[in-house]
Amino acid sequence: MSLLKGKKVLLGVTGSIAAYKSAFVVRELVKAGADVQVICTPSALQFVTTLTLGTLSKHPVLDALVKDKDSGVWTNHVELGLWADLFLIAPASANTIAKMAHGEADNLLLTTYLSARCLVYFAPAMDHDMHEHPANQLNIETLINRGNIHIPSESGELASGLEGKGRMAEPEHIIDFLESHLAAALPLREMKVMVTAGPTYEPIDPVRFIGNHSSGKMGFALAERAFALGAHVTLITGPTHLKAPAGVNVVHVNTAAEMLSAAERVFHESNIAIFSAAVADYRPAKVATQKLKKEEQVSVVALEKTVDILHTLGHAKDKQLVVGFALETEHEEENARKKLERKNADLMVLNSLRDAGAGFGDDTNKVTLLTRNKTVPLKLMSKAETAAGVLDFIIDEFL
Repeated sequence: MSLLKGKKVLLGVTGSIAAYKSAFVVRELVKAGADVQVICTPSALQFVTTLTLGTLSKHPVLDALVKDKDSGVWTNHVELGLWADLFLIAPASANTIAKMAHGEADNLLLTTYLSARCLVYFAPAMDHDMHEHPANQLNIETLINRGNIHIPSESGELASGLEGKGRMAEPEHIIDFLESHLAAALPLREMKVMVTAGPTYEPIDPVRFIGNHSSGKMGFALAERAFALGAHVTLITGPTHLKAPAGVNVVHVNTAAEMLSAAERVFHESNIAIFSAAVADYRPAKVATQKLKKEEQVSVVALEKTVDILHTLGHAKDKQLVVGFALETEHEEENARKKLERKNADLMVLNSLRDAGAGFGDDTNKVTLLTRNKTVPLKLMSKAETAAGVLDFIIDEFL
C-alpha cells in the first residue's frame, strides 16, 4: 500500500514547458490514493489547461486569489496551507524558486506556500544554464536550508535542444522520491511487529466450541497502525469477520495451541510483540469425534488449561518489546500490574469492562497503559485512535 494513500496533496504547477508532465504527476498521485488539489500560476496555464488537471485530480484547479471579483469571493490560501499533508511544486520554475526564496507573494501558489505548515517538495525545471546559474543555485540552497525538500533535476535533452541538467524529474521518479522520503521519516521503519488478535475457539466436538466475544477490532487496528508507521507487520488472528488490513501479513488460526505455534514462528524475529488476542484459558480435555447428543439431563465437559501464550513468550524474550492486554472486572490496576510482572511484559494495556464503550465488539475503547513505573490513562476513543495512542506511547517510551 502506498504511503501516499489518504494524503492530502497540494500540487503547485508553474510556468515551464515541463508543466505538461504535471498531468502525469496528478495521475500517479491519484493512483497512489492521494487527494490532490492543483494550484497553477497564471503563466502555467500557457502550457497546460485547467480542464486537463481538474479532470485528472477530480477537483477544480485553483489559479487566482480572487474567484469572483464582482461578488468578492476569494480563495483562502491559509486554509489550503493548513489542509495539505504535503505540498509538491512540480515543475518549479527559476522564477517561482526565486520568489519562494525571497518571500514574494504575488499569486495564489506563492501565498499558499508562505502559509503552508506541511512538508514542501520542489522539483526544478529549466534550461541547463539557468539551472546552473549561481543565483538559481543560491535560491535552491536557501529553500533547502529552510527545510524545503529538493527533488533534483535530471539530465537529458532540454526544450532548447541542448543537453544537460535541468529537466524536471520524471513523474514516476517524483512519486518514488516522495514515497522514499515519507518512509524514511516513519518511526517504525524496518521494524518487525507481531500482533495477536481476536478470540480462540476450543472445540468440544465437531460442532460446538468454547470461545468468547472478542471481535478482534483492537488487534486489527494495532496492526494497521503499525504498518502505517512503517513496520513489517504479522497479524495472527483467531476467527473474526474483519477484513485483513492492507499491507499486513495475516495468519489465521482457530485454537490457542495454533496461535502459540504461529506466534513462536514469528516472535523471535520480532522487535515488538503485541498480545491483544483474547485467548481461551481452558479447553476441553477430550474432544469428541462425533457430535455430542443431548440425551442426558446433565452433561459434563472436563476442562484443562491452555498454554499461556503471553507468559510463555514473555519469558522467552531476548530483544523483543512485549506488550500484553489485561481485561479486568475488579481491582483492575492491581491485577494488571501483577500480570505485567508475572508474564514478564514491558507494557500492559488495561481494559475494564466497567468502562462504558470499552467492551467486546465496540468500535471504541478506553485503556490505561501500565509500565513498571508509569500509569497513563487514555480517554475513550475509537479503536483506531486507541491503537495510535498505544503505539505513540511505545515509540516515545521505549524506542
